Amino acid sequence: MTDTSPVAAKPQTLVWSNPWHNLAFGFGSGLMPKAPGTWGSLVALPFVPLWQLLPGWGYLLMLGLTMLFGVWLCGKVARELGVHDHEGIVWDEFVGIWITFWLVPEGWYWLLLGFVVFRVMDIAKPWPISWVDRHIHGGVGIMLDDVLAGVAAWAVMQGLVSLLV
Repeated sequence: MTDTSPVAAKPQTLVWSNPWHNLAFGFGSGLMPKAPGTWGSLVALPFVPLWQLLPGWGYLLMLGLTMLFGVWLCGKVARELGVHDHEGIVWDEFVGIWITFWLVPEGWYWLLLGFVVFRVMDIAKPWPISWVDRHIHGGVGIMLDDVLAGVAAWAVMQGLVSLLV
């Protein structure tokens, strides 16, 4: 769910002057005029090989911490912008794509495949993701639809890993 109110349409100065806004807007990737969620997911992708160096439990711990942080961060920035969920807030895409790659083998082809699977889930929003997107608000709502898209993409990736590896 996006908001195109005048306040929501002009976060550019805050993104470059406020570190919380910069982080929520994916280091500026959320300012892209077309498909900010896709750009945010792309900017989050180079972190995946670093997270994959962690043991499985460490990666899972990182996911939990970034989700909790994201609830606070996305809620704070949305309130400061005076909107429900500005499309430029892409920290939720960062966490969603990181979920996609938990326990997925390393390799550029897995990164490419996981990126596509996550974007399909995030854009298509199959039930219950679509319900969450419409009915849950605040930081939890901003994060939860992308967390669920990440979990759905993770399940698809685990199926592909079991078939192809």
